[in-house]
Amino acid sequence: MKRFKKRPFLYLIFFYSLLFLQVACANNEVNVGKNDVVKASENSSVIFSLGAENLASYLPQLANKKVGLVGNHATLIKSSHLVDVLLSKKVEIIKLFSPEHGFRGDADAGEKVSSSLDGKTGLPIFSLYGKDKKPSKDMLSGVEVMVFDLQDVGARFYTYISTLHYVMEACAENNIPLIVLDRPNPNGYYIDGPILEKEFTSFVGLHPVPVVHGMTMGEYASMINGEKWLENGIQCDLNVVKMTAYDHTMRYELPEKPSPNLPNMNSIYLYPSLCFFEGTPVSVGRGTEKPFQLFGHPSFGLYSYAFTPKPMFGAKEPKLNGELCFGRELSARSLELKNNGQLDLQYLIDAFNFYPNKSEFFTNFFALLAGTKQLQHQIEAGMTAEEIRATWQADLSRFQKVVRSKYLLYGDF
Repeated sequence: MKRFKKRPFLYLIFFYSLLFLQVACANNEVNVGKNDVVKASENSSVIFSLGAENLASYLPQLANKKVGLVGNHATLIKSSHLVDVLLSKKVEIIKLFSPEHGFRGDADAGEKVSSSLDGKTGLPIFSLYGKDKKPSKDMLSGVEVMVFDLQDVGARFYTYISTLHYVMEACAENNIPLIVLDRPNPNGYYIDGPILEKEFTSFVGLHPVPVVHGMTMGEYASMINGEKWLENGIQCDLNVVKMTAYDHTMRYELPEKPSPNLPNMNSIYLYPSLCFFEGTPVSVGRGTEKPFQLFGHPSFGLYSYAFTPKPMFGAKEPKLNGELCFGRELSARSLELKNNGQLDLQYLIDAFNFYPNKSEFFTNFFALLAGTKQLQHQIEAGMTAEEIRATWQADLSRFQKVVRSKYLLYGDF
């Protein structure tokens, strides 16, 4: 300090330097732009928290209550499972509920999941993927409040939002409050694709929304309630525990894979575009080390890239099992989708054009994934990707401005 008394200008330099640093740090805390990436492990530049991490916002609602929890292997607070955290806080969890892939995330896509006991806690697990996709009255017996915490990826055919629908409906019918602990949508920075038509309603599409809806689970739950999409227009006693320092322009990297065949961010960015292939004879790499990062078929010999699907964790009976397939590896392409934010139909169009028997290319499942028969007809008619996308724009604009906008909790993109 003696130096500053003798030289006042040094004090001024020191003072303004500190002021500049404080302003810069404050700006860094909120200035997460369109192409920035937020990782769950980062604590320095962005003050970010998941809904589950905001314990003070919902623990009082669980006090002295018998609690049910819908979750899976990705229902984490940092490296700890939410079940363990709540039990350590003396929350009385009495029942667990699991979506597709099971509570510990070890079941194939589409594989029926049986009810069982959780090996770590001994709590009963009730499957919501199998013969019972909606919790029954018996399943909910004794539950006084339900907690829902699943990591979505923002595509209509990713079945966790259908599980959300049926949990909300069951809670509404049984007068059980539901708390949704919100998480980021890693594809939450755009909307795209055809709107689902009512006649193509299924577990891979329950609501009139586009393929990529651009909403978090909490926002989506509010939309289900607000639009009265539950049976007979009933509404759930819903409480969404929001995240902090999140908005829809962010690129959030998941710290844990949300399901067995979405192992990394490449697969998550490509998933909305490649999942259409599930309704065709073409493989999307299930049974390889790069599921949803490639596509191929034995008849696509014009491609040089080759792979052979084999049984493995998450793909016990993969499509084209043991057959040499030729196609494209798309990991590098995922960066473009991450930055541009749109579906890429060109893969599907090319595969249709290369497939030898075009009358057998589309299965009945394709229309359920697309939510419409129109996309199949457009591809069969030879329309370009740009021409097809143009036919969606009026419906997308209406969804974005008239429906979705009412339920946003984190701004827009």
